[in-house]
Amino acid sequence: MEQNQRASITGIGSYLPGKVLTNYDLEKMVDTTDDWIIQRTGIRERRIVENGMVTSDLAVQASNMAMEDAGVTPKDIDMIITSTITPDYFFPSTSCQVQHKIGATRASAFDILAACSGFVYALSVGQSFVNSGTVGTVLVVGAECLSKVTDYTDRTTCILFGDGAGAVVVQKSQTKHEILSTTLHADGSQWDSLFMQAGGAKNPASLESVQQRMHYIQFKGREVFKSAVNIVTNMVRETAVKNNIELTDIGLIIYHQSNLRIIEAVMDRLDLPMDKTFVNIDKYGNTSSASIPIAMDEARKAGRLNKGDILLLVAIGGGLTWGVSVIRW
Repeated sequence: MEQNQRASITGIGSYLPGKVLTNYDLEKMVDTTDDWIIQRTGIRERRIVENGMVTSDLAVQASNMAMEDAGVTPKDIDMIITSTITPDYFFPSTSCQVQHKIGATRASAFDILAACSGFVYALSVGQSFVNSGTVGTVLVVGAECLSKVTDYTDRTTCILFGDGAGAVVVQKSQTKHEILSTTLHADGSQWDSLFMQAGGAKNPASLESVQQRMHYIQFKGREVFKSAVNIVTNMVRETAVKNNIELTDIGLIIYHQSNLRIIEAVMDRLDLPMDKTFVNIDKYGNTSSASIPIAMDEARKAGRLNKGDILLLVAIGGGLTWGVSVIRW
């Protein structure tokens, strides 16, 4: 496939709600401290939606910014793909809510659920539709209201999560940010490393499920930490070989912002300096599907991405799922 036939990212946008929840705020809610949270996660604060705001509201804000950046209107959008684990409703899809709210009346719309890997999964699907010629313009969104499913009586999980959204426009382009390849993986045997126990067909909502607090995120942090470091390190190495690039030739790696210690451990194993990655987990915590597009938008605005740079988007999340996208900036 010729370069000018490849799908490219032509616009980027992100949105964070205004309300800030700091570690000091959490000290008043559960048995924890600012120092303890920073040492184990790197998180100092996170953004939380105000009452009444939902995932599609965040997605719309990020989408509008991405469309403006790409120079397209809602009428130009052929397809909307939203990755989220906190949809407005179990059904219909949050993408349909976004389509309605932005007025993208021509667009097909559906959601993807791959937890923290979701944006890379959604980007891969959008890339494939554009490369095939089936559609011309795809809006890919990662958006989460994780505060809605976070148990603020559980000190092991409530310190981790925040709300936010990021979006990109994907089109064929000779001059924008070319998506060179995307690789996806999963290991369903580790499904219970990160999950919400109730609300689906296995454990429908009931008085008992509510009383037992089964509608909140459950997370096996130690197990995920061990798996994540090994999986992500191997994935980056394999991706470099697959794309015939040296690790030292990579301009920037943007990891899903789950834990600063995981990012540091991976960079150490790759023998790469921390200035080869971009970190904003200290400000926003883990925003699941939204973390990579938010970080990509901020890295661009901070001047961390230059024309011709090789950019890796690397994610691992519940499922377990993981994936990597290679982009030429």
